[in-house]
Amino acid sequence: MFGNKEIPVYLFTGFLESGKTTCIQEVIEEGNFSDGAKTLLILCEEGEHEIDDQLLMQNKISCVVMEDEDEFTEEMCKKLQEKYKPNRVVIEYNGMWDLEELYGEILPETWIVVQTFTTVNAQTYEVYSNNMKPLLMAHFQMSDLVIFNRCDDNMNKPAARRSVKAINRRAQVLFEAEDGSVESNIAEELPYDINADFIALEDDDFGLWYLDISENPKKYVGKTIQFKGQVYRNRTFPKDAFVPARMAMTCCEDDIAKIGFMCHYPKAAEFKTNSWVTVTVKVKTQKSKKHEGDFPVLYADSVEPAEPPAEELVYFG
Repeated sequence: MFGNKEIPVYLFTGFLESGKTTCIQEVIEEGNFSDGAKTLLILCEEGEHEIDDQLLMQNKISCVVMEDEDEFTEEMCKKLQEKYKPNRVVIEYNGMWDLEELYGEILPETWIVVQTFTTVNAQTYEVYSNNMKPLLMAHFQMSDLVIFNRCDDNMNKPAARRSVKAINRRAQVLFEAEDGSVESNIAEELPYDINADFIALEDDDFGLWYLDISENPKKYVGKTIQFKGQVYRNRTFPKDAFVPARMAMTCCEDDIAKIGFMCHYPKAAEFKTNSWVTVTVKVKTQKSKKHEGDFPVLYADSVEPAEPPAEELVYFG
C-alpha cells in the first residue's frame, strides 16, 4: 500500500546537454548516496552521457527512463514507489517540461523536494536567454544551486549571476570552467564608490544597488544613499513608512514587479501613492526570517518630490 512516509526528492533541471547527467554522476561519485539507502533515479530525457551501471548498482540506485511527458503523472510516481520502495528520489527533469506542473500536480504529497539544482551550458546560455528566457528563468526561480559549466574567459559572469539573483536571491551560483575549476565569488563592478559615505545613485544604477544591498546589507549600514523612487504603501505599513520603489523586469514584459525596501519617514503620509520622490536615506539592518538573515531597512533624512526618470523600468542585465 502507498504509505504516508515523506520521501526526499533531489531535482536536477536544465536544458538538453546542459550537464545534468554529469552533475548527478559527480554527486553519486562524491559518496552522497552511499549510505545504503535505496534511491530511485527518474530520467526524463536521455542526453549525451549515461551514468555507469556499475556505479548505480554499487549505490543501490534503480533507474527509470520517462521520455513521454504525458506518462509522468502522480499515479505513475505512486506505482514507482510501490515497485522500488525508495528512501529518496532523484529526478533529472526535461528542461522543456513544465516545472510548475511538476511541483503542483505530478509529485505526490509525500514526495518533498529538498534540493533543486540547475545546470546551464555557458556556451549556449545566450541563445536560450534570448529565445527562451521565460522558461530559463522558471528554472532559476525554483533552484537552490545554479551551475554554469563550460565557462571561458569571454563569459560575462557578473551579468549571468545577476540574471539568477534578480528573480531568486537565495540561489547559490557557481561557474565551472572547462578544466573543472569552480568560481563562486564573482566580483560585481558597481557603478558607484561603495567606500564613500554618501552614494548618489543614477537612475540606471538602482537595479545593481538593489541586488548588491540585498545580498550584502551590512556593507551599506551607516551610509547615506540618495535615489529616486515611486511611493508605494499598503494598509499593513506603519503610518511613518513607505517603499520608494521601482518597477523591475525580472524576466520578460509579462513579469514586472515593484522592488524596494521599507523606508521610515515621519511625514510619509504626505506623499501620494505612485508619486515620484527623491529620498536621502540612512541604511540599517534588521533580522528577517522571510529573507533568512539580515535585511536592509531605510530611514529617510529627506523626501522631496521628483520627476520620473527617463526610463522608469529597471533592468538587471
